[in-house]
Amino acid sequence: MKSSHCIVIPNYNHTQHIEQVLQAIEPLNLPVIMVNDGSNQQTHHILNQLPEQFSFLQVINLAENSGKGAAVMAGLLAAHEQGYSHAIQVDADGQHNLKDIPNFIALSSNYPEAVICGIPDYDDSVPLGRLIPRYLTHFWVWVETLSFKIKDSMCGYRLYPLPATVQLIQSSAIGKRMDFDTEILVKLYWASVDILNFPTKVTYPDDGSSHFRMVKDNWLITKMHTKLVFGMLIRSPKLIARHFKRGSKRLDPHWSTTKERGTTFGIQILVWLYRIFGQWLFRIALVPVIAYFVLTARKARKASYEFLQRVNRHNQSTKKVRWYHVYFHFYQFSLFAIDKIRGWLGDVHLEDLVFHNPDVFDKLRKNVSKTGAVFIGSHLGNLELCRALGATDSSLKINALVFTKHALKFQTAVEKFNPKASINLIQVDTLGPETAIMLKEKVDAGEVVIIVGDRTSISQSGRVNYAPFLGYPAPFSQGPFILASILECPTYLLFCLKQSGQYHVYLEPFAESLKLARRNKNEQLQSIIERYSERLEYYCLKSPYQWFNFFTFWQKDDQQHIQRSASKTQETHRRDRH
Repeated sequence: MKSSHCIVIPNYNHTQHIEQVLQAIEPLNLPVIMVNDGSNQQTHHILNQLPEQFSFLQVINLAENSGKGAAVMAGLLAAHEQGYSHAIQVDADGQHNLKDIPNFIALSSNYPEAVICGIPDYDDSVPLGRLIPRYLTHFWVWVETLSFKIKDSMCGYRLYPLPATVQLIQSSAIGKRMDFDTEILVKLYWASVDILNFPTKVTYPDDGSSHFRMVKDNWLITKMHTKLVFGMLIRSPKLIARHFKRGSKRLDPHWSTTKERGTTFGIQILVWLYRIFGQWLFRIALVPVIAYFVLTARKARKASYEFLQRVNRHNQSTKKVRWYHVYFHFYQFSLFAIDKIRGWLGDVHLEDLVFHNPDVFDKLRKNVSKTGAVFIGSHLGNLELCRALGATDSSLKINALVFTKHALKFQTAVEKFNPKASINLIQVDTLGPETAIMLKEKVDAGEVVIIVGDRTSISQSGRVNYAPFLGYPAPFSQGPFILASILECPTYLLFCLKQSGQYHVYLEPFAESLKLARRNKNEQLQSIIERYSERLEYYCLKSPYQWFNFFTFWQKDDQQHIQRSASKTQETHRRDRH
């Protein structure tokens, strides 16, 4: 049976990376339609020989170069005629992370009528000249749609639902060159096609080439935005009304699907501001920045409101949560970025901290038993500050466990100023056997491992226990506590809060060993997680505005309620194998 998904690749004189692109696609068992957009004779010959090497590839030849948009539309029309329901647009120059294709398909399986748009997560290879025009285009697209729904209209990595897309192509004039990607997305939004966004890595190859024509294509894009703005004015009543309509209920996104906001370059600018002018100018500069994020981060704003509301209910307060409370919550999060920067630049010293249970810290520093420990932290307060100080304390070696796809932009930016920021940072995707063995070696050597206990698994649903948190059952991952059990070492709870201008570090002994018995393992886990939840709640109530989990924390952690990209990828691979 023919797959309902296919891949469309426009190609104009791109030969350097095309074989690597096709090799990366081959294990996915997806058909590929490549549109040769009037390439020169040599490229024409190379492309038309590729189906002999890649049986899943079909090449369509256009007689003359008509532009990227024309090539993509030719491929989409061909895919529709051949009976495919969805097409994934991929560039031929090797920029896109093709490992994310199963994630696009998985998301599409839940929302078959939506366009799935890649949001680029650029590495250091991106030219600055590419970033500035993108932000200008983002602004105009938000104007043209009267919405922040489209996060990035210029990325050519996306999945189209073919019935709605082909209908639009056949009924509307759409730009055929570099104006295509933005124009078709805006017009699909106008046609009430849903737009979903998926973060994906984008790399600019060193030997890559661009067919962007500086004068002609900029003029085309200018004309396109002018037409779209006038089109928006005509449709503005309908576009405004869409904000008041209730859509169909979707699965809640898992926290791991949320893209880290901001850019590495922007964070570096903030670090420079701090280094040159100090933290007071930094605080002033953050006011409009935070206002922007509060306005545009709808889900995080909603999560903040929900959390603060539940804190009030727990405290039996009748006060209502207002917009300025949410703004203050966001602003506190940004202020903690200053503390992180200060920590890694060496501006915070051990004497600046107030240690509660100092005898526990002294015992760990002396480490008479030569046994390491596990610190279970959270996204309450400033755990990163403890790690920064640990890097300067030779008597206490701290390893932080983080997930590779998240919270790395800040890390990358700070490393520019202090390379030690990456010391003892262990990046993992899942807590597998190899990770456990490596961490066991570290604690046996007397080192400390920090892991957070308030985030559920990226890859697997249902590996949680529900515990009361602010009066409501919340899912807590079993992983950190099972890991502590495997490591067979003392376990502590670690919190770092800022109170009255000082950093207060709380290190509480939690268990000499969390060794779990086989017979009543589930009951033990439930009791352990409830103890952790109780202490986390206690410290949250001490400093509620320092709780930085900006997603719906009280989600049901199963496939009926949560969309996980990684787990859906695994399901897709299993279907492909069968």
